[in-house]
Amino acid sequence: MFAWLAWRRLAVRRRVVVNLADKAFSGVLWKQRGPLLVLRDVQLLEAGRAPQPVDGEVVIERTRVEFTQVLAEAGGS
Repeated sequence: MFAWLAWRRLAVRRRVVVNLADKAFSGVLWKQRGPLLVLRDVQLLEAGRAPQPVDGEVVIERTRVEFTQVLAEAGGS
């Protein structure tokens, strides 16, 4: 449980890529509400297509997430 809280503290308000079985979303992990992840400033990533901007927030059920990547901050190490 504590490992999840530590990850959450590091990832919230950071740019992430949330990978689902058939697509991925790149955006800022804005908040986690129970079983839901809320992303802002989102792009839809699909194989063979250019990234597509998405209006508004994207809400993803955590049970659908294959894995999440926390991206390095620009200029960071």
